[in-house]
Amino acid sequence: MSQNENRDKTPSLTDKEHSLLEALTALGSALVAFSGGVDSTYLAWAARRVLGDRALAVTSVCPLVPLAEVVEARRLAAFIGIAHEEIEAVDLSAEYFRTHPPDRCYHCKRDLFLVLRRLAELRGIQHLLAGDNLDDARGHRPGRRAATELGVRHPLQDAGLTKTDIRQLSARIPLPTADKPSRACLATRIPYGTPVTAALLARVEQAEDFLLSLGIRQVRFRHHGDLCRIEVAPEGWAILFPPAMREKVVKFMKEIGYQYVTLDLAGYRSGAMDEILDHSAKGRRV
Repeated sequence: MSQNENRDKTPSLTDKEHSLLEALTALGSALVAFSGGVDSTYLAWAARRVLGDRALAVTSVCPLVPLAEVVEARRLAAFIGIAHEEIEAVDLSAEYFRTHPPDRCYHCKRDLFLVLRRLAELRGIQHLLAGDNLDDARGHRPGRRAATELGVRHPLQDAGLTKTDIRQLSARIPLPTADKPSRACLATRIPYGTPVTAALLARVEQAEDFLLSLGIRQVRFRHHGDLCRIEVAPEGWAILFPPAMREKVVKFMKEIGYQYVTLDLAGYRSGAMDEILDHSAKGRRV
Protein backbone atom coordinates (compact mmCIF):
# COMPACT_ATOMS: atom_id res chain seq x y z
CA MET A 1 0.00 0.00 0.00
CA SER A 2 1.39 3.42 -0.94
CA GLN A 3 1.99 6.24 1.54
CA ASN A 4 -0.76 8.25 -0.16
CA GLU A 5 -3.24 5.39 0.35
CA ASN A 6 -2.23 5.20 4.02
CA ARG A 7 -2.83 8.93 4.43
CA ASP A 8 -6.22 8.60 2.71
CA LYS A 9 -7.28 6.04 5.35
CA THR A 10 -6.33 8.29 8.26
CA PRO A 11 -9.56 9.65 9.77
CA SER A 12 -9.99 13.40 9.37
CA LEU A 13 -11.02 15.64 12.23
CA THR A 14 -14.55 15.72 10.81
CA ASP A 15 -14.57 11.91 10.59
CA LYS A 16 -13.57 11.63 14.24
CA GLU A 17 -16.28 14.04 15.33
CA HIS A 18 -18.86 12.17 13.25
CA SER A 19 -17.78 8.91 14.89
CA LEU A 20 -18.14 10.50 18.33
CA LEU A 21 -21.63 11.86 17.63
CA GLU A 22 -22.78 8.51 16.26
CA ALA A 23 -21.49 6.69 19.33
CA LEU A 24 -23.17 9.16 21.69
CA THR A 25 -26.46 8.90 19.81
CA ALA A 26 -26.39 5.11 20.22
CA LEU A 27 -26.10 5.47 24.01
CA GLY A 28 -29.58 6.92 24.36
CA SER A 29 -28.74 8.81 27.56
CA ALA A 30 -25.57 9.86 29.33
CA LEU A 31 -24.19 11.54 32.43
CA VAL A 32 -20.98 13.48 31.76
CA ALA A 33 -18.44 13.95 34.54
CA PHE A 34 -18.05 17.68 33.95
CA SER A 35 -15.11 19.72 35.21
CA GLY A 36 -15.48 22.60 32.77
CA GLY A 37 -12.10 21.83 31.19
CA VAL A 38 -11.38 21.57 27.47
CA ASP A 39 -12.27 17.88 27.13
CA SER A 40 -15.34 17.58 29.34
CA THR A 41 -16.83 20.78 27.92
CA TYR A 42 -16.51 19.51 24.35
CA LEU A 43 -17.94 16.12 25.40
CA ALA A 44 -20.85 17.81 27.20
CA TRP A 45 -21.53 19.91 24.10
CA ALA A 46 -21.53 16.80 21.88
CA ALA A 47 -23.78 14.87 24.28
CA ARG A 48 -26.22 17.76 24.49
CA ARG A 49 -26.25 18.08 20.69
CA VAL A 50 -27.31 14.50 20.00
CA LEU A 51 -29.05 13.47 23.24
CA GLY A 52 -30.79 16.71 24.15
CA ASP A 53 -32.51 16.46 27.52
CA ARG A 54 -31.16 12.91 27.96
CA ALA A 55 -27.72 14.38 28.64
CA LEU A 56 -26.71 15.56 32.10
CA ALA A 57 -23.47 17.24 33.19
CA VAL A 58 -22.40 16.78 36.82
CA THR A 59 -19.62 18.70 38.58
CA SER A 60 -17.86 17.61 41.76
CA VAL A 61 -17.63 20.45 44.28
CA CYS A 62 -14.86 19.82 46.79
CA PRO A 63 -11.55 21.25 48.10
CA LEU A 64 -9.69 19.40 45.31
CA VAL A 65 -11.31 21.63 42.69
CA PRO A 66 -10.50 25.36 42.53
CA LEU A 67 -13.61 27.43 43.26
CA ALA A 68 -13.01 29.42 40.09
CA GLU A 69 -13.31 26.19 38.10
CA VAL A 70 -16.66 25.34 39.71
CA VAL A 71 -18.00 28.80 38.87
CA GLU A 72 -16.70 28.41 35.33
CA ALA A 73 -18.34 24.98 34.99
CA ARG A 74 -21.71 26.52 35.90
CA ARG A 75 -21.27 29.21 33.26
CA LEU A 76 -20.18 26.73 30.60
CA ALA A 77 -23.09 24.37 31.27
CA ALA A 78 -25.48 27.28 30.80
CA PHE A 79 -23.65 28.30 27.60
CA ILE A 80 -23.98 24.77 26.19
CA GLY A 81 -27.56 24.44 27.37
CA ILE A 82 -27.02 21.12 29.10
CA ALA A 83 -28.73 20.17 32.35
CA HIS A 84 -26.23 20.59 35.17
CA GLU A 85 -25.96 19.36 38.75
CA GLU A 86 -23.32 19.63 41.45
CA ILE A 87 -22.37 16.93 43.96
CA GLU A 88 -20.09 16.52 46.97
CA ALA A 89 -18.30 13.18 46.64
CA VAL A 90 -14.95 13.66 48.38
CA ASP A 91 -14.14 12.77 51.99
CA LEU A 92 -10.76 14.22 52.95
CA SER A 93 -10.76 12.10 56.11
CA ALA A 94 -10.35 8.96 53.97
CA GLU A 95 -7.16 6.98 54.57
CA TYR A 96 -5.90 7.55 51.03
CA PHE A 97 -5.86 11.30 51.59
CA ARG A 98 -4.04 10.95 54.91
CA THR A 99 -1.32 8.73 53.40
CA HIS A 100 -1.44 10.09 49.83
CA PRO A 101 -0.01 7.02 48.06
CA PRO A 102 0.91 7.04 44.35
CA ASP A 103 -2.45 5.40 43.53
CA ARG A 104 -4.45 7.98 45.51
CA CYS A 105 -6.19 9.02 42.28
CA TYR A 106 -7.56 5.49 41.85
CA HIS A 107 -9.35 5.59 45.20
CA CYS A 108 -10.57 9.15 44.73
CA LYS A 109 -11.90 8.49 41.22
CA ARG A 110 -13.54 5.26 42.33
CA ASP A 111 -15.45 7.06 45.08
CA LEU A 112 -16.44 9.81 42.65
CA PHE A 113 -17.60 7.41 39.94
CA LEU A 114 -19.63 5.41 42.46
CA VAL A 115 -21.53 8.56 43.46
CA LEU A 116 -21.99 9.54 39.81
CA ARG A 117 -23.23 6.08 38.89
CA ARG A 118 -25.80 6.14 41.70
CA LEU A 119 -26.95 9.57 40.53
CA ALA A 120 -27.24 8.31 36.94
CA GLU A 121 -29.40 5.40 38.12
CA LEU A 122 -31.56 7.79 40.14
CA ARG A 123 -32.05 10.00 37.06
CA GLY A 124 -32.77 7.03 34.79
CA ILE A 125 -29.58 7.58 32.78
CA GLN A 126 -27.89 4.55 31.24
CA HIS A 127 -24.26 5.54 30.78
CA LEU A 128 -21.53 7.40 32.69
CA LEU A 129 -18.99 9.27 30.56
CA ALA A 130 -15.58 10.79 31.31
CA GLY A 131 -13.67 13.22 29.11
CA ASP A 132 -10.38 11.33 28.77
CA ASN A 133 -8.81 11.88 25.35
CA LEU A 134 -6.38 9.72 23.38
CA ASP A 135 -3.35 11.45 24.95
CA ASP A 136 -4.59 10.41 28.41
CA ALA A 137 -3.95 6.77 27.62
CA ARG A 138 -0.30 7.45 28.42
CA GLY A 139 1.40 8.36 31.69
CA HIS A 140 0.68 7.59 35.34
CA ARG A 141 -3.12 7.75 35.59
CA PRO A 142 -4.43 5.36 38.29
CA GLY A 143 -7.92 6.81 37.84
CA ARG A 144 -8.22 4.90 34.56
CA ARG A 145 -8.35 1.62 36.51
CA ALA A 146 -11.29 2.88 38.56
CA ALA A 147 -13.11 3.91 35.39
CA THR A 148 -12.55 0.49 33.83
CA GLU A 149 -13.76 -1.35 36.93
CA LEU A 150 -16.97 0.69 37.06
CA GLY A 151 -17.77 0.68 33.35
CA VAL A 152 -17.17 4.38 32.76
CA ARG A 153 -17.01 5.15 29.04
CA HIS A 154 -14.45 7.39 27.30
CA PRO A 155 -16.09 8.43 24.02
CA LEU A 156 -13.40 10.99 23.08
CA GLN A 157 -10.70 8.36 23.42
CA ASP A 158 -12.75 5.79 21.52
CA ALA A 159 -13.17 8.27 18.65
CA GLY A 160 -9.40 8.74 18.47
CA LEU A 161 -9.52 12.39 19.53
CA THR A 162 -6.34 13.95 20.95
CA LYS A 163 -6.19 17.12 23.04
CA THR A 164 -5.14 19.08 19.94
CA ASP A 165 -8.10 17.64 18.01
CA ILE A 166 -10.51 18.65 20.75
CA ARG A 167 -9.14 22.18 20.90
CA GLN A 168 -9.53 22.50 17.12
CA LEU A 169 -13.08 21.15 17.13
CA SER A 170 -13.98 23.38 20.08
CA ALA A 171 -12.72 26.40 18.13
CA ARG A 172 -14.96 25.49 15.19
CA ILE A 173 -18.15 25.48 17.28
CA PRO A 174 -16.92 27.81 18.91
CA LEU A 175 -16.61 26.91 22.58
CA PRO A 176 -14.94 29.36 25.00
CA THR A 177 -12.69 26.55 26.26
CA ALA A 178 -10.88 26.04 22.91
CA ASP A 179 -7.67 27.62 24.21
CA LYS A 180 -8.29 27.21 27.95
CA PRO A 181 -5.16 26.23 29.90
CA SER A 182 -5.28 22.96 31.82
CA ARG A 183 -5.88 23.12 35.58
CA ALA A 184 -5.93 19.68 37.18
CA CYS A 185 -6.94 18.43 40.63
CA LEU A 186 -5.16 20.43 43.35
CA ALA A 187 -3.93 17.25 45.05
CA THR A 188 -1.51 16.84 42.14
CA ARG A 189 0.42 19.82 43.56
CA ILE A 190 1.26 17.87 46.73
CA PRO A 191 4.03 15.21 46.91
CA TYR A 192 3.10 11.58 47.49
CA GLY A 193 3.33 10.75 51.18
CA THR A 194 2.32 14.25 52.27
CA PRO A 195 -1.21 14.28 53.78
CA VAL A 196 -3.79 16.06 51.64
CA THR A 197 -5.77 18.39 53.91
CA ALA A 198 -8.35 21.08 53.31
CA ALA A 199 -5.98 23.73 54.71
CA LEU A 200 -3.12 22.70 52.42
CA LEU A 201 -5.38 22.53 49.36
CA ALA A 202 -6.69 26.01 50.16
CA ARG A 203 -3.14 27.35 50.42
CA VAL A 204 -2.16 25.79 47.08
CA GLU A 205 -5.30 27.22 45.47
CA GLN A 206 -4.58 30.66 46.92
CA ALA A 207 -1.01 30.60 45.59
CA GLU A 208 -2.01 29.44 42.13
CA ASP A 209 -4.83 31.99 41.89
CA PHE A 210 -2.33 34.70 42.81
CA LEU A 211 0.07 33.61 40.06
CA LEU A 212 -2.75 33.49 37.51
CA SER A 213 -3.78 37.01 38.55
CA LEU A 214 -0.35 38.23 37.38
CA GLY A 215 -1.24 37.34 33.80
CA ILE A 216 0.42 33.92 33.66
CA ARG A 217 -1.82 31.61 31.65
CA GLN A 218 -0.31 28.19 32.36
CA VAL A 219 1.08 27.50 35.82
CA ARG A 220 1.52 24.77 38.39
CA PHE A 221 2.30 25.59 42.02
CA ARG A 222 4.01 22.67 43.77
CA HIS A 223 4.17 22.30 47.55
CA HIS A 224 7.32 20.83 49.16
CA GLY A 225 7.07 21.53 52.89
CA ASP A 226 8.47 25.01 53.60
CA LEU A 227 9.59 25.30 49.96
CA CYS A 228 7.33 26.00 46.99
CA ARG A 229 8.20 25.31 43.36
CA ILE A 230 6.58 27.34 40.59
CA GLU A 231 6.26 25.87 37.10
CA VAL A 232 5.30 28.19 34.25
CA ALA A 233 5.44 27.91 30.48
CA PRO A 234 8.36 29.84 28.88
CA GLU A 235 6.14 32.79 28.00
CA GLY A 236 5.37 33.18 31.70
CA TRP A 237 9.01 33.60 32.68
CA ALA A 238 9.11 37.13 31.27
CA ILE A 239 6.34 38.07 33.70
CA LEU A 240 8.21 36.74 36.74
CA PHE A 241 11.78 37.84 35.96
CA PRO A 242 11.58 41.63 36.59
CA PRO A 243 12.99 42.34 40.10
CA ALA A 244 9.85 44.11 41.30
CA MET A 245 7.68 41.16 40.28
CA ARG A 246 10.03 38.64 41.91
CA GLU A 247 9.86 40.60 45.14
CA LYS A 248 6.06 40.67 44.94
CA VAL A 249 5.84 36.91 44.41
CA VAL A 250 8.32 36.10 47.19
CA LYS A 251 6.52 38.41 49.61
CA PHE A 252 3.15 36.78 48.88
CA MET A 253 4.46 33.22 49.20
CA LYS A 254 6.17 33.97 52.50
CA GLU A 255 2.99 35.54 53.81
CA ILE A 256 1.09 32.29 53.20
CA GLY A 257 3.74 30.18 54.92
CA TYR A 258 6.64 29.33 52.60
CA GLN A 259 10.24 29.98 53.60
CA TYR A 260 11.79 29.30 50.21
CA VAL A 261 10.35 30.29 46.83
CA THR A 262 11.73 28.67 43.68
CA LEU A 263 11.09 28.84 39.93
CA ASP A 264 11.50 25.48 38.18
CA LEU A 265 13.81 26.00 35.19
CA ALA A 266 12.35 22.91 33.51
CA GLY A 267 9.12 24.89 33.16
CA TYR A 268 5.49 23.80 33.24
CA ARG A 269 4.73 20.15 32.60
CA SER A 270 1.78 17.97 33.42
CA GLY A 271 2.45 15.23 35.97
CA ALA A 272 5.68 16.66 37.37
CA MET A 273 4.98 15.04 40.76
CA ASP A 274 5.07 11.64 39.03
CA GLU A 275 8.68 12.09 37.92
CA ILE A 276 9.87 10.67 41.24
CA LEU A 277 7.99 7.46 40.40
CA ASP A 278 9.92 7.15 37.14
CA HIS A 279 13.22 7.67 38.97
CA SER A 280 12.32 5.10 41.62
CA ALA A 281 11.45 2.55 38.95
CA LYS A 282 14.76 3.13 37.19
CA GLY A 283 16.61 2.71 40.47
CA ARG A 284 15.07 -0.74 40.98
CA ARG A 285 16.15 -2.03 37.57
CA VAL A 286 19.08 -4.40 37.38
